[in-house]
Amino acid sequence: MTTKKYYEIGKKKLFKLNRSLTGDGNRKTLNIIKSEFKEFKIRKIKSGKKVFDWKIPPEWNIKKAHIIDKKNKKILDFKNNNLHIVGYSQPIDKFLKKDELLKHIHSLPKQPKAIPYITSYYNKYWGFCMSHLQKNQIKKYRKDDKFKVLIDSKFNNKGFLNYGEILLKGKSNQEILISTFICHPSMANNELSGPIVSMSLINHFRKIKKLSKSIRFIFIPETIGSIAYLSKNLPHLKKNVIGGFNLTCIGDERNHSCMFTKYNDSPSDKALREAYLKLKIKYKTYSFLARGSDERQYNSPGVDLPITSIFRTKYGNYPEYHTSLDNFDIVTQKGIAGGFKIAKKAIEILQKKVVPKNNILCEPQMGKRNLYVHINTKNTNMKTIPIMNFLQYADGKNDLNDISKKIKIKYKESKKLLNVLLKNKLITI
Repeated sequence: MTTKKYYEIGKKKLFKLNRSLTGDGNRKTLNIIKSEFKEFKIRKIKSGKKVFDWKIPPEWNIKKAHIIDKKNKKILDFKNNNLHIVGYSQPIDKFLKKDELLKHIHSLPKQPKAIPYITSYYNKYWGFCMSHLQKNQIKKYRKDDKFKVLIDSKFNNKGFLNYGEILLKGKSNQEILISTFICHPSMANNELSGPIVSMSLINHFRKIKKLSKSIRFIFIPETIGSIAYLSKNLPHLKKNVIGGFNLTCIGDERNHSCMFTKYNDSPSDKALREAYLKLKIKYKTYSFLARGSDERQYNSPGVDLPITSIFRTKYGNYPEYHTSLDNFDIVTQKGIAGGFKIAKKAIEILQKKVVPKNNILCEPQMGKRNLYVHINTKNTNMKTIPIMNFLQYADGKNDLNDISKKIKIKYKESKKLLNVLLKNKLITI
């Protein structure tokens, strides 16, 4: 099965790595992916670089962390679980009394066996995460008892944010963008399901000799990664991307769900609806107002890329979300295969869609192209209206079938207009 190999890579090689916005864990993750696809490029952006309203943070790495009690017993050790440390924790090496230590320990009283996932990327802080059962054991110590607290972390202002990218070239310059993230440590559905499905998709589509449209896959840290990528590549993306998908939480067996683009009418929205229908899959749609992943960035004003999100169970809507319980007990090979199946079908449908994009700002001068009569009469508009209407709706948001319906002409006639406009280089597909 296409997904089996990459499911095993995720489970056996990637799950154990400590990923964050930056750092060695991200580079190791990207290098493992690169070992599978020689065309895969690992890129970097310097810490401190301004990307729109943000700055790339210092690179963060951590060697070790622990809490030792008065009897020299190690009651927490980072090496046992990456989630034991608040992401981007400041270094600390000192003795603390119980009450002071407890201020920096995070747990989940309603899920007493789970370790929470907590981060503090842009505010100076340090902290530990543990199960509530563990925290209750610390509460049993005497008030004056001291604990040896160590977090051996480092910030490098001359470091980098790393991301990965691969382009499967098609006949057209039009692109389908597939985005997933690599910044959550030791979580399977909210992290690794996206990269696993993306790798499976790369493996599938790279074997197709004549792709109609190019497919670009990116593996980025969430939020800051998409912002940085857009800052660097927005003109190219706006010119060429006609649709795409953000893949996250796509590996469990419980549900199928999605979040369409801001206006619910992009080519990728339509392709995904068709895919669910063709595969006879029941699915739940979430409002764009419930957004929380990188669909926020791709659909933001001025960016306006038609990127739709595909989930199995949406982030925040399953009990294991952002905890140590989000593991490979809930992300199964069957669940991954289901996520892969719907994403593959949606991409295949989008590949076949003819999505004209106008090359000219404002109305083009049709006369110099012999597409407009040289002598204007009261009947001139009747002859030119169809082609001008076609251009109005050739905005990258409509496929040829949509345009036919909107301008009220037959599909066969739309194909003729398409060929005329392509010949005159007024549109691209």
